[in-house]
Amino acid sequence: MTLLRALMLLALIVWIGGLIFFAFVLAPTVFTIPAILPNTALAGNVVSRSLTVLHWMGIASGVVFLICSLLYSRARLARFTPLALSNLLVLFMLVLILISQFAITPRMHVLRAQMQSTGSLEGSDRIEFDHMHEWSTRLETGVLVLGLAVVVLTARRFS
Repeated sequence: MTLLRALMLLALIVWIGGLIFFAFVLAPTVFTIPAILPNTALAGNVVSRSLTVLHWMGIASGVVFLICSLLYSRARLARFTPLALSNLLVLFMLVLILISQFAITPRMHVLRAQMQSTGSLEGSDRIEFDHMHEWSTRLETGVLVLGLAVVVLTARRFS
């Protein structure tokens, strides 16, 4: 059971830690310090690629957490508890990440390419891009808040 608990905690650390690093260190740094990346196109490329990696890390971490959580409840309670609150929150986190990765991010890539090809940072493409960016930020914030709740629930579960 110690291994299962360790894997559950590691999954949460990787996922939530990655979100915190991305939101508070990586994204602000590449867009606000010109010496690092001289233009927003390069900064956008770094953030876009980093977000994709973060999403896949989150997907893997969520699956690992759910499998280990189910096995942990089976070992401890002699039954699976798929409807435990922490499991439901992780499932919702996964849904939010999948929406971001497979619905919002691809649309943002198309809009960025259109804006770069025309050389225009104004107009309807920019408005739609900003709208998609707002939704992306909301989803990532939601995942972070839910993840912190899962951390609290998991800590209570192990005490």
